[in-house]
Amino acid sequence: MSRPLIKLHGITKTYGRSDTAFQALRGIDLVVNQGDFVAVMGPSGSGKSTLMNLLGCLDTPTTGRYLYEDLAVESLNADQRSLLRRHALGFIFQGFNLLARTSALENVELPLIYRGMTRAERHQLAREALSTVGLSTKFSNTPAELSGGQQQRVAIARAIVTSPSTLFADEPTGNLDSHTTGEIMSLLVRLNAERGITILLVTHEDHVAAYARRTIHVRDGLIATDHSRN
Repeated sequence: MSRPLIKLHGITKTYGRSDTAFQALRGIDLVVNQGDFVAVMGPSGSGKSTLMNLLGCLDTPTTGRYLYEDLAVESLNADQRSLLRRHALGFIFQGFNLLARTSALENVELPLIYRGMTRAERHQLAREALSTVGLSTKFSNTPAELSGGQQQRVAIARAIVTSPSTLFADEPTGNLDSHTTGEIMSLLVRLNAERGITILLVTHEDHVAAYARRTIHVRDGLIATDHSRN
């Protein structure tokens, strides 16, 4: 039976003060189990991006509790949140965020440098990650020599090279055509099923959200609906 990985209780987030204050989140309660694949949807200004930033330890709540594997995230300082991101979380973005003049292998190695690994250890893990995403023949290619779908695969390899327990994917197919979108989403489904990586995906597209087993709609700073599929 899956155990809770993420627990939010009464999470609020307010920007500004007094007359200029804006409450982006107005009391979020949420449980995400280990191995879940969750799509987060909502219109612009709904609070979904704020919610994902909080879940990814890129921001802190104004009030409420955030437990990640029973660790009280809301009480961590910036350095402690950085350590949690480095060791437990992976991130995939719409814009790939690859270094332009750096090979695929070197791009994937980047998170490992901060762990003090040797060059040989980094090379081995990066090769394994690139092979996992189907790029075993592209180790030396730079982003300019890769298609959009291949660049996103490099970004996914970089996100999984540290063996994170959770992946946050922010519109990961937004720059891709429909065929490549299907390939990337199928890859995420496989990583979720085979490795047990918990995935939280932000998307505006219903056909992309359909790859997830659970869909949450955020509206006006609250979770409006939360549906799971068998």
